[in-house]
Amino acid sequence: MTLADATQLAAATNENLANISNTLIYSSMAVYTLAFFAYIAEWIFGSRSKVGRTAAALTAQESAGAKAGPAVTVQKAGGTAVLERPKVVVRSAASARDVPDGPGAAGGTEQGDLYGRIAISLTVLAFLIEFGGVLTRALSVRRAPWGNMYEFSITFSTVAVGVYVVLLLLKKNIRWLGLPLITTVLLDLGLAVTVLYTASDQLVPALHSYWLYIHVSTAILCGAVFYVGAVSTVLYLFKDSYENKLASGGTPGRFADSVLDRLPSAASLDKFGYRVNAAVFPLWTFTIIAGAIWAGDAWGRYWGWDPKETWSFITWVAYAGYLHARATAGWKGRKAAYLALAAFACWLFNYYGVNIFVSGKHSYAGV
Repeated sequence: MTLADATQLAAATNENLANISNTLIYSSMAVYTLAFFAYIAEWIFGSRSKVGRTAAALTAQESAGAKAGPAVTVQKAGGTAVLERPKVVVRSAASARDVPDGPGAAGGTEQGDLYGRIAISLTVLAFLIEFGGVLTRALSVRRAPWGNMYEFSITFSTVAVGVYVVLLLLKKNIRWLGLPLITTVLLDLGLAVTVLYTASDQLVPALHSYWLYIHVSTAILCGAVFYVGAVSTVLYLFKDSYENKLASGGTPGRFADSVLDRLPSAASLDKFGYRVNAAVFPLWTFTIIAGAIWAGDAWGRYWGWDPKETWSFITWVAYAGYLHARATAGWKGRKAAYLALAAFACWLFNYYGVNIFVSGKHSYAGV
């Protein structure tokens, strides 16, 4: 590179905007931290959900009735005895009630609800600040802000929180998602500003394409929604075990009783996770197709089993298997949940593992 090229490249990067971006990202982390403590306060002072106990009690009663067998009554109809066997319907704990109870959802004390509202306000403020950091990062180099893993990470966490905020605006009772979401967002940003940080710079020639805006943006959105679904699935597994223990007459530990009793019912968590995964799966399919088209333009072939391409396809197969399992009676509940988490693990490895540990044509991590 000649001196003139280096001067032109430096001029193409607005260092002032890049520094503002860094300041905004750190500021958003500070506000997210305040939101984290507000969510903790909501869980501490909020009332405990009764969904799990109600579902467990119904299950225990109905199971006992099923074991005893249906009662036989004798009615008189024109002098003829008629035997009538009533139908007995047994519901599982997971389907007893589909109302998302817990902190900031259907129930909660006035004090707990106040902390919940503060937490949401701080989350929205942090989201706006982080969005400003992503935007100024893009303006500093006049391109899409996802040219390396640092930029992908800050954009990913912004979109994930944005999905949460949009669902709240749509009047969805998902405030229970706030604490695990903000916790992992802080971890993601902490990793981004330390291990993954890359100075604001221009793209390598292979990335100069309008497909960068289409392909990578949809990949980020899919990852954010898959993440929300994964959090719900993990909580479902814990909640389902908790409800089953109550249904069998067991006594959960003090920590489990205090935390899991505040979550929505297992049915609500399971249904929510399935719906968000199913909704975004077609977009993930489009993401892979768009990447193949871009590969054809950039490298002269649509598919070459590059590590990134391979793991994108593995992720697609895993989520397709999960959705198919949900449509099969024997693969609902916990089995399907394990498959959903395996699929999200494939997505995580596709992002972190492939970018850091595997070399290929997609090696643009910048670390």
